[in-house]
Amino acid sequence: MRSGSPALVATACTLSALAALPVVAVVMTGLAPGPAGTWAHLGATVLPGYLGNTLLLVALVGAGVAFGGTVSAWLVTSRRFPGSGFFEWALLLPLSMPAYVMAYAYTDWLEFAGPVQTALRNALHWSRDDYWFPEIRSIGGAAAMFIVVLYPYVYLLARTAFIERPASLIEAARTMGESARGAFWRVDLPLARPAIAGGVALALMETLADYGTVAYFAVDTFTTGIYRAWFALGDRVAAAQLSVVLLLLVVGAVAIERWSRRAQRSAGGTRQRSPLPPERPRLVGGRALLATLVCTIPVVAGFLLPVLLLVRLAWGEVELLPLARFVELGWNSFRVAAVAAVLAVVLAVLVAYALRLAPGPLTRGASQVLALGYAVPGTVLAVGVLLPVGALDVWVAERLLPLVGLSPRLLFTGTVVALVYAYLVRYFAVAWNGIEPGFARITPSMDAAARGLGAGTAGTLARVHAPLLARSAAAGALLVFVDVMKELPATLVMRPFNFDTLATQTYTLAKDERLAEAALPSLAIVVVGVLPLLLLARAVRRGGVRRQDRSPTRDRSPGGAPA
Repeated sequence: MRSGSPALVATACTLSALAALPVVAVVMTGLAPGPAGTWAHLGATVLPGYLGNTLLLVALVGAGVAFGGTVSAWLVTSRRFPGSGFFEWALLLPLSMPAYVMAYAYTDWLEFAGPVQTALRNALHWSRDDYWFPEIRSIGGAAAMFIVVLYPYVYLLARTAFIERPASLIEAARTMGESARGAFWRVDLPLARPAIAGGVALALMETLADYGTVAYFAVDTFTTGIYRAWFALGDRVAAAQLSVVLLLLVVGAVAIERWSRRAQRSAGGTRQRSPLPPERPRLVGGRALLATLVCTIPVVAGFLLPVLLLVRLAWGEVELLPLARFVELGWNSFRVAAVAAVLAVVLAVLVAYALRLAPGPLTRGASQVLALGYAVPGTVLAVGVLLPVGALDVWVAERLLPLVGLSPRLLFTGTVVALVYAYLVRYFAVAWNGIEPGFARITPSMDAAARGLGAGTAGTLARVHAPLLARSAAAGALLVFVDVMKELPATLVMRPFNFDTLATQTYTLAKDERLAEAALPSLAIVVVGVLPLLLLARAVRRGGVRRQDRSPTRDRSPGGAPA
């Protein structure tokens, strides 16, 4: 263990304990003896509904994102058609749209008094009882919102799997008489199945963690049940017990995602990447039109149409949200997101540096515990943070009362400190995923050279690693910043009194059916969410250009023969 590393290892272990504390508090409270009959009452009344709705929602979303993400990824990587280069990156855009913002936009457009049904009745002279229209505020409507927002998780991973598949296997299948359809079912899909499973697991974790969409659509799931038990009924034991069940569901989704990674490494261990990717056939006629339509629908439904609907709402009622109030909401969102982003990156650098200096089971375990916080739903995390923070406030008050003769106000509960603590537990993994690979790219010889020149542990970090990590740190901070700007459940529960962000104000206005007023802060959230997507889309586009430039039809020697 190198000089200076004991302090870093202790820091990593302390941070790991703080990250695990909310989950431990929820589990201990949920398993501890509570009021007689609480669990039996939950089981006899609301638990079956929560479980049934949650599982149905998960099944619908899982099937939808698997189908949409896989089909779109296969089309843009295996076929050429009008707009295929554009769709390579445009299919990522719905990821910038929070599901609850999507729900507000579509509800105003599709509800009974909305423009779609109103135009339908006026055109055909129908009354309410003359026609049937799908109910947007339903479990099916909620599933549709999640599918069009979350399918890019599957698209990204499946696209990578399709690009990296060995071209020789496809050629062998075609040589043996397989059609394009047969090659897809027997070669492409089995090779990509682990990646697809990983993308589905990520989408399901986001679905289980959502509160704004299901609450607005009045779909009773575990997240709405936890919120109702704690804040409407004041029963923290019931909230903790529901949180434990939700955590078990999330653990299942995490297990699927981890299994998919192992399966993908196992499947990829014997792969040999071909020097040239397979040439993509060009679709013509009806097939080309169908492929373009299949890729257009998710982009329009998941990004373009909701943005236009929000602009229409905001344009017509721009005076409903005063500029001063909008600036206040933006400043509140910006400062908590900026503080959380900076702290998350700093802590990720410290933990990654500790793992670099002392790569043992202790530091490795601490980093893994910290990274698991991203899988904890915001509602569960809020309950888990409030339990120990509230106990700490009580402990401080009991100690100060004999000393000063009065009980202080809450020092941590309902403050920005507790809110940022929840953000750090939730989004440390986002910063870690940017910092840890950055450290891996720095060769150990550079550390040795710095120590040979007399630099200590801190000096090596400041003078060698920090400049090389600047881009990774900036990217990680940007991702954390955007995630915090969009975060709703934990912010809604833990924000200080009279402290609103763009996300909480959007939810509050939409809950009161003031959708026109909610449009402007919703648009602000979407604009911020587009920023990292543009960077990701640029990387995806560059990868697509490089892949096309290496195609056999273009990679030729000056004499015209294949190179």
